[in-house]
Amino acid sequence: MSRLPKRKPGRRKSRPGRGALWIIAALFVLSGGLQLAQFGAWAREATGPAHETEAAKPEDDCIDDAGFMAMLADLKVREAKLVEQEGLLSDRRNALALAETRLEARLNDLVAAEEALSKTVAVADGAAEKDVGKLVALYENMKPKQAAPLFAEMDPNFAAGFLARMRPAAAAAVMESLEPKTAYAISVLMAGRNAGAPRD
Repeated sequence: MSRLPKRKPGRRKSRPGRGALWIIAALFVLSGGLQLAQFGAWAREATGPAHETEAAKPEDDCIDDAGFMAMLADLKVREAKLVEQEGLLSDRRNALALAETRLEARLNDLVAAEEALSKTVAVADGAAEKDVGKLVALYENMKPKQAAPLFAEMDPNFAAGFLARMRPAAAAAVMESLEPKTAYAISVLMAGRNAGAPRD
């Protein structure tokens, strides 16, 4: 067997391009480290403020929720009062409407009663007027001496009313037949009635 010739100890020959590979590898490592550092910073920025916000948020939310709940409770109380007042106003409106309806019906009844009373009074006045007219005609047709005792027994106002409606000649004949005191009293009443009458 042939032996390979022994190499003499000495420097190894450097292969061309090996240094460039080391430089490229170092750049890759450096680039990876920079990317890791940037990712860590980005993660801290993304999570840090959020955690701080979330940590502070419950307190803020609690304050806001407490204020909101107080305002909501106040609004509910006001709403209940408004509903109660609206109910009272509605009851009052209904009561007023009912009272107005009853009052209107009562007024209608009073108007109807007044009209009926006016008709009754008119009928009664008409009947009384007819009766008085008949009595006046009766006294006019009586002899003065027969009529005088009746007028003497009458109230002077009543007698004056009859004599004022009689024909002047018949009334004068009755007055002549009366006692002077009675005739004078009736004359005064008749003059007093005519004193307020309008003159031409």
